[in-house]
Amino acid sequence: MEILRSLCRLKRIQGHMMSTHVEPEVLLEKVGRAGVITMNRPKVLNALNLTMIRQIYPQLKKWETDNDTDFVIIKAAGGKAFCAGGDIRAVTEAGKVGDPLAQDFFREEYILNNAIGTCRKPYIALIDGITMGGGVGLSVHGRFRVATEKTLFAMPETAIGLFPDVGGGYFLPRLRGRLGLFLALTGFRLKGRDVQRAGVATHFVESKKIPDLEKELVDLKSPSAEDVTRVLDTYQNKSSLDSDKPFVLDKHMSDIDRLFSASSVEGIMQNLKADGSEFAKKQAETLSKMSPTSLKITYKQLQAGASMSLQDVLVMEYRLSQACMRGCDFYEGVRAVLVDKDQNPKWNPSTVEEVSDESLEHCFSSLGERDLTL
Repeated sequence: MEILRSLCRLKRIQGHMMSTHVEPEVLLEKVGRAGVITMNRPKVLNALNLTMIRQIYPQLKKWETDNDTDFVIIKAAGGKAFCAGGDIRAVTEAGKVGDPLAQDFFREEYILNNAIGTCRKPYIALIDGITMGGGVGLSVHGRFRVATEKTLFAMPETAIGLFPDVGGGYFLPRLRGRLGLFLALTGFRLKGRDVQRAGVATHFVESKKIPDLEKELVDLKSPSAEDVTRVLDTYQNKSSLDSDKPFVLDKHMSDIDRLFSASSVEGIMQNLKADGSEFAKKQAETLSKMSPTSLKITYKQLQAGASMSLQDVLVMEYRLSQACMRGCDFYEGVRAVLVDKDQNPKWNPSTVEEVSDESLEHCFSSLGERDLTL
């Protein structure tokens, strides 16, 4: 009996020891001539935090100049998410008490987004799962983005009193027609092959083929961008899943271009209400739930970003991030959607009409020496 008790105690201690073994939040390894980044927080859908950013950035810069590294692959553990976004709960907690994390997180995240966008070596993001917000920032500025049937893309920030940052002001207005503005304002979700059809991903490969694809990439000897393209194209051509289904927004594209081409958020809302179609009704209802301040910031952000470099967009977005930290909607949105989950935010101001041009201008104004420098 005594032996049994001590065995049980040993089991408990072992169990405890195993549970205190902390997995690294991001894995950085060389496989052949490839630098491989693996997001490794599957329990929280690989949410991106400052610790991870501070590990990925210097390694990416090192690989970029290292003669033994030909290209970079970024992927994620767990099979469910690539990265569901930035760890914004931590950011709002910091913002409430004036902790510098509220500045450091956005600043360092945007510096990483820029490093990905300017990376001189092929950068391949395997976005096999949920890819939103901060996860989009880790992938969309790279040369290659491979979606699978498990990919779920969205920029849902207007629902939490933020705006589609991480360079959203750069890539969204460059999608066809008014698609980017539509995705930015409504947070509409794209799935699977549609992520590539929208232009967010460069390729579509079936999820079960990803391990083979990765192996084939890693086995390449000093590949050029063309060599990588060839491999990705081959795998895409072998992936026929859902190829017969039309793009989910195909039948709505002309409506989106027409309804979302108004010269203001108010104009878009009027267009949607006047249109009367099911689709327009649904989008009007969606927009009515979003932060009015966020909607106005986002409209102006994409309008300006359409003719800016990625660097200038990130400088602008850093100003906007700090305006959101000074305001109240971001805290209220995170409370309603992520903390209390009552899905009932009380926005202030509560209508787009009440968001003054003056308060909007203030969000975009320079922070002087606190501006982001790239």
